[in-house]
Amino acid sequence: MTVAMDNPSKAMYTIGRAVPHDSAREHVTGEAVFVDDLPPIHGELLVDFVGSPSAHCRIKAIDVTGALPKVGIVAVLTARDVPGEITFGPVFHDEELLASEECHYLGQPVVVIAATTRQALAAGRKAIQIRCEPLPAIFSIEEAIAQKQFLGPTRRIQRGDVDGAFKHAEHFLKGTLNIGGQEHFYLESQIAIAVPGESGQITVYSSTQNPAEIQAVVARCLRLQYNQVVCACKRMGGGFGGKETQAAQPAILAALVAAKTKRPARIAFSNDLDMIVTGKRHPYQVRYQVSFTSEGLITGLKADFYSNGGFSADLSLAVMERTLLHAENAYYIPNISVTGTVCRTNLPSNTAFRGFGGPQAVAAMENIIEDMAASLGIDACIIRQRNCYSTNERDVTPYGQRIQHNTLPIIFANLVETAQYQERLGAVKMFNAESRTHLKGIALVPVKFGISFTRRTLNQANALVNIYLDGTIQVSTGGTEMGQGLNTKIRQLVADQFALTPEMVLLMPTSTEKNNNTSPTAASASTDLNGTAAVKACEQLRKRLAEFAARRFASAESGIEFSPVHVRFERGEVFDIRKPVCRFSFKDLVKLAYEQRIDLGERGFYATPGVDFNRDTGRGNPFLYYTNGAAVSEVLLNRFTGDVKVKRVDLLIDVGRSINPGVDRGQVIGGFVQGMGWVTMEELRYSETGELLSHSPTTYKIPHVTDLPEIFNIQFLDNPHNTVNIYSSKAVGEPPLLLGVSVWAAVKNALSFVAGREPLNLQLPATNEEVLRCLSLCKQRSALAPIKESVPV
Repeated sequence: MTVAMDNPSKAMYTIGRAVPHDSAREHVTGEAVFVDDLPPIHGELLVDFVGSPSAHCRIKAIDVTGALPKVGIVAVLTARDVPGEITFGPVFHDEELLASEECHYLGQPVVVIAATTRQALAAGRKAIQIRCEPLPAIFSIEEAIAQKQFLGPTRRIQRGDVDGAFKHAEHFLKGTLNIGGQEHFYLESQIAIAVPGESGQITVYSSTQNPAEIQAVVARCLRLQYNQVVCACKRMGGGFGGKETQAAQPAILAALVAAKTKRPARIAFSNDLDMIVTGKRHPYQVRYQVSFTSEGLITGLKADFYSNGGFSADLSLAVMERTLLHAENAYYIPNISVTGTVCRTNLPSNTAFRGFGGPQAVAAMENIIEDMAASLGIDACIIRQRNCYSTNERDVTPYGQRIQHNTLPIIFANLVETAQYQERLGAVKMFNAESRTHLKGIALVPVKFGISFTRRTLNQANALVNIYLDGTIQVSTGGTEMGQGLNTKIRQLVADQFALTPEMVLLMPTSTEKNNNTSPTAASASTDLNGTAAVKACEQLRKRLAEFAARRFASAESGIEFSPVHVRFERGEVFDIRKPVCRFSFKDLVKLAYEQRIDLGERGFYATPGVDFNRDTGRGNPFLYYTNGAAVSEVLLNRFTGDVKVKRVDLLIDVGRSINPGVDRGQVIGGFVQGMGWVTMEELRYSETGELLSHSPTTYKIPHVTDLPEIFNIQFLDNPHNTVNIYSSKAVGEPPLLLGVSVWAAVKNALSFVAGREPLNLQLPATNEEVLRCLSLCKQRSALAPIKESVPV
């Protein structure tokens, strides 16, 4: 099926242009309205909660009597005050809104409190007492495995005969990689405002990636019908997956207070509280075995992935599924068996994060490649090229999907040349041979990232397009704007359909009353889904207007016959190519159509074709297409402090035909830097009792402007062959983050120069402390033979 939308009845001149972000000016001037910028509503209450004092405990008593007499306290509510379902969750309803009998993580909400002022709120919180009986708690993956505490079943994807490959292996390695989590660190914390209406209705303004989910959980918890709840979101101050499901709890808490008091209610987490009680990127432990030839060709791979899911399922099973679907990264492996198990622990439930399990898979695979390189004494780039997906039989994934229009070999070849990889590798070796204070490392890492939700149902979207009498257009979709430029791209797509300038099109706040049953803004697929739905609505409107214009053009005076196919939309005008003097401005045509009662509004719907995956067999086509890319990263390590500096990055990515190169470039830069932060410096630290110690910028380090690569070269591969997607474009939200793994691989490469032929167990993130630990281990090893000189493939 082709959805490239190349229609001869219009002139395309907005697509492919770096149109500024539609909220750029407002962001810079501070005029952009976020949820907490909405002015207080008359009678509005402030909402907060009192959480569990222990990571795992049984509630013995809750005493709220001290809070009730406090001046300004309006409501104090517990689990008994929830009128509907007390439990919620995106897949399994296994998380309580307010803990009723048992608490499963430190800070889990137990009592919700509402007051007229922040001072009263703070006094009321202090007056509430929760008495608990401590229970044994689990915090680590190792503890969960030992006690068999898991969430859901173990999943498996396999192909070929791994045991046979191991039996006849020329070389064999095994090891364990521990991968840390990551805080979303969005600038706007979790926040919601709930406004009660007549007949039990309620409107929720939420900073959420998933308005339909908010509508559903609020309705169920308040025992309302879905049509009684409206969720709206103008924009978010960042999301990165952290507001796909975890915006639900604060929204329900605010809605519960609003329903009970019949007054508007606002809840806004502080940044510290947000970091403490919300989930993060899943930490992983990967246990692997690999067999390979003396030339570095992988013959067999077995990997068992364990993730720390926290106390409830959330999206952990879906995250693990994507890990398994990306376990081989960009490499064809004939014999492979990968399993995925989610561990239950007494931490906040971990959740979606940009990349959604893919980054952990890529990190594990690239760790294996680096270990193979060290063991064989061959440059890792050569091993990557020899194993890279190519053509014929070597372009089918372990789950049976063929990689159409595979650009990985082209990307590899181009980047090796443009980044001057071989020359720089020689310079790195020379530097390391001479420097006594520093080490350099370099790595070229490819990425193949599948685009679509792995749950087939979510691959759908609807859009509403309304044309007004002055020729301007309003568009409503189920997609939410979190700074990623979704609205800007859809604005361009709709403007292009009528050959208008983007300024004539306005994207409206996302609301469940305009777009029903929508999928979350996630999986990098929101432009694909919502943009295509909007274009489908525009096609019907343009067809209507073209037919009306053709009737107007066909008259005795014009001398031309009725023919809509000859009607063109170009630069704000509509005309017949057979007689161009017969034309209207778009605005005038709209007015005339309205006078003749032509419908100027339309709803479009799109369902992604051809995606289907059988979880039981581990076979199918879970993705519409793949976004491919590669990055060469060069790092400098300080031998005495472990400090890591990223000196240069060369990145090449295939985004098809870009709808907006400026927006895409911003996504590539932001995604890569976020990935770089994850693999080098962002470390989550917990106490022995499960308390998050790194819950502010003073203790949790994210990339600073001075951490950016000194040289950062970004190129797009021009690829017009992705005809299955709108305008031959490709998604770009998540893939660049995975390319950040190249920085971690470069650190491991640098350490290999002092580690010798024995693979080095570098954990992720490669913090200063972790680098120093590895350097200390290297000092304890006897000197081994240096790595062999690399040769071109």
